[in-house]
Amino acid sequence: MNIIVAVDENWSIGYLGKIQWHVKEDLAYFKAKTLNKTIVMGRKTLESLKDAKPLKNRNNIILTKNAEYKVDDALVLNTLEEVLEAIKDEDPSQIFIIGGESIYKAFLPYCKKAFITKVYGSFQADKYFPNLDQSDQWELTHKSDRMVTENGTHISFHEYERK
Repeated sequence: MNIIVAVDENWSIGYLGKIQWHVKEDLAYFKAKTLNKTIVMGRKTLESLKDAKPLKNRNNIILTKNAEYKVDDALVLNTLEEVLEAIKDEDPSQIFIIGGESIYKAFLPYCKKAFITKVYGSFQADKYFPNLDQSDQWELTHKSDRMVTENGTHISFHEYERK
C-alpha cells in the first residue's frame, strides 16, 4: 500500500480543512500516480474536493464513522478493518492513501511506500503528516531536483520505502 501527500518544510498538510498551497505540478503528479488505482480517503478529504465528489477514473473508498453517510460512485466504510478487508485481494502497489491527517496516521503502518511532495516554505497549519525524515522505519529512496513551479513555488518529489 502507498501513501501520497504534499507537505511543507514542517510536514504540515492543511489548515482549517484546506491545503495551504495550489501547485499545478503537484496535482499532475498526484493524478499520474493515482489514476486507475484504488484511493482511500476520509470524509473530510472527500468534502474538500471539487464539488465534494469522488475522483474520476479511480476506485474511491471513503472512511467515515458516520454509518448513514452515502456517496455515489464510492464505497463508504466505517472502520479501518472494513477497508483492509475490502482491499485484501487487490495488488497493494495499486492502493493509495490520500488523506486526511487521521487517515494517514491510521494507514501508515500498513504502507510500504510514501510519495511525498515537499513544498518549500512554512505555512500556517493545524494538520500534519509524520516526519519520515526523522523516522527509523522509513528511508528516502529517491529525491527529484528542486524545481520552481509555474506559480513560483519551489517543490521536489520524494519517495520513501519502509525499511
